[in-house]
Amino acid sequence: MARKKKGNNTGAGEKGHRNKYDVDEYLDEKISLSNFRGCVKYIVRVKWYMIAALLLSVIASVVSLAGPLFIQRALDVAVPNKDIKMLLSMAALLGGSIVISIAFGTIRNILVARAGQTIIHDIRYDLFAHLQKLPFTFYDTRPHGKIFVRVVPYVNSVSDALSNGVLNFIIEILNIIFIIIFMIRVSPSLTLITVMGLPVLALFIWTIKTRQRRAWQRVSNNNSNLNAYIQESMDGVRVTQAFDRQRHNRGIMDRLTGERNHEWMRAQYISNTVWFSTETLSQVVFSFIYIMGVYWMNPMASFGMLLAMGNYAWRFWQPITNLANIYNTFVTGMSYLDRIFDTMAEPPVIANAPDAVEMPAMRGHVQFMNVSFGYEPGQKVLRNISFNADPNDTIAIVGPTGAGKTTIVNLLSRFYNIEEGQILIDGFDIMKLTLPSLRSQMGIMLQDSYLFTGTIADNIRYGKLDAADADIRTAAELIGANHFIEKLPKGYDTPVTDQGGGISHGEKQLLAFARTLLSDPRILVLDEATSSIDTGTEQLVQEGIRTLMKGRTSFIIAHRLSTIRDCSRIMYINNGQILEAGTHNELMAKQGHYYELCQAQYAV
Repeated sequence: MARKKKGNNTGAGEKGHRNKYDVDEYLDEKISLSNFRGCVKYIVRVKWYMIAALLLSVIASVVSLAGPLFIQRALDVAVPNKDIKMLLSMAALLGGSIVISIAFGTIRNILVARAGQTIIHDIRYDLFAHLQKLPFTFYDTRPHGKIFVRVVPYVNSVSDALSNGVLNFIIEILNIIFIIIFMIRVSPSLTLITVMGLPVLALFIWTIKTRQRRAWQRVSNNNSNLNAYIQESMDGVRVTQAFDRQRHNRGIMDRLTGERNHEWMRAQYISNTVWFSTETLSQVVFSFIYIMGVYWMNPMASFGMLLAMGNYAWRFWQPITNLANIYNTFVTGMSYLDRIFDTMAEPPVIANAPDAVEMPAMRGHVQFMNVSFGYEPGQKVLRNISFNADPNDTIAIVGPTGAGKTTIVNLLSRFYNIEEGQILIDGFDIMKLTLPSLRSQMGIMLQDSYLFTGTIADNIRYGKLDAADADIRTAAELIGANHFIEKLPKGYDTPVTDQGGGISHGEKQLLAFARTLLSDPRILVLDEATSSIDTGTEQLVQEGIRTLMKGRTSFIIAHRLSTIRDCSRIMYINNGQILEAGTHNELMAKQGHYYELCQAQYAV
């Protein structure tokens, strides 16, 4: 069941009920004025395209509306008087008005198309840029498919409403005004008959507007759920096939698709009632014009007047029908705009402080001072953590799963904001440093080794975009990746996908390690950096690790004793606290928690 919007809270506390593909997002009861104002700034950016298109549309409309007057004069004057010259003149003027109208309309369509594509580019760029600023908690609490659908399909869907829709709305209003002026010139009484259906149509639209909006919001939810499940299924296809879940997954897909189709048909039904009502009213009005002109007017309307008024009545209700379609497009688009602008409204809580300063060249002195932190309110992961690390120190952090090891390095990297206490680097509070100046001097190799679409060289160069090919090779050789890279079909130019097809998990980690090494960090963070590297490969990596650590402050999270036993200090973490700290020999002599951990590993 969809929940009501209560704010922009993106904390992990919502994770339990938001991070599922089949959990609907909230539905706004009313159109958000702030979202509407957000649209305006994108329209303003293409104002000259819009103004030029509007002027061309007005000219084309006025020229086109003169056509029925030429027809009336030809039928009521030129034909009865057998004035061939006037008849030819009216035909020429009618033909000229049609040509001008088509030419100006074509240019107008080109301008509107350019405006629409500019709006698509600007919204998508701003949305993507904002997404890259949002904290990990935003991604922890949402299926990534629901985020993706906002960046591509939703932006495509709203562009027409913001460019063509807004412009056509203004144009159709002007068309109605112009048509009324022309109709009054022909017959004021028949004009009154033509416009009598408008109040009825307005009342009907007002009655169904809330129902129509909510119907399209439900379609938006279903599209989001469907997209989230498809992406989740593609990412987990190996697990699906391993556990033979294809039939079960097809059943879920069938249900989600059926729900989406059901809601889409319901929304279409409601939207089509607007169009149907407009068409019905226009035909009723059209009939009354002829009845009024033939039986009630005195003297009876001429054939030319009836033909002209019939033409104008059709032209009058055509923009009304268009406005009904624009309204439907706008209602549909707003359901998508809600999702887009609500994402843009998410606060980038991991951001530079107003008084943030640039971090100078790091020496690597790190201090944790009574640091406490929790991902969810009331549930502390770290409790009053305090320690110092000097340059050249290698700090190993060990402990059971969920003890808070990764949280320590995440806070040091400012992937999350500190709740209590301070973290200082060379005496600078990291909360008062600019993020680029902090992270650009840190090398972080996370537990998950992600490869981007490109070549092997591109993935290593990701850590330093201006690196030369020789630097890439040196980094790869230093950590032992060169031996498998040179065996690949194209060596460093071998293409890889984001899933690293054809490359083992251990080889991915080696590439990620080379990427980190290439960035030449002053503080190094290795989170289970050798967890998927076999024993033979690990021996090649150890020398590279030792070389990399020289002159740097290093933090290592690992379970293998071969990786951590030579560290200058080992900290055993459990329940968010440092229970033991010292060298390998010191902790083994204590025969405490670390000793038990080592004994368990040796036993295995």
